[in-house]
Amino acid sequence: MQIDKLRGESLDQLFKAILSLRDLEECYRFFDDLCTMGEIQSISQRYAVARMLLQGYTYQRIEKETGASAATISRVKRCINFGNDSYKMTLERIMESEKQEAKE
Repeated sequence: MQIDKLRGESLDQLFKAILSLRDLEECYRFFDDLCTMGEIQSISQRYAVARMLLQGYTYQRIEKETGASAATISRVKRCINFGNDSYKMTLERIMESEKQEAKE
């Protein structure tokens, strides 16, 4: 796992801070303070690319809809194929949560 190279108290504290956020509004406020708009947009774009790749979209459609470069799409695809399955795990959890909310 590449993240092991970064593992340490500082990163633990950041992740604990993220885990302490209670709702979307707190996430928006925290990340607005933590990151630049460009950083937030880049992270968001990569997550959108992952979602679209997992749903079977073509590179061309992903480029058109997200503005991501072929290099970014390729990098995300490598993470999906050879990474820690975190994109798939979180997207499945979001879809399940949305299904539950729709039932209520």
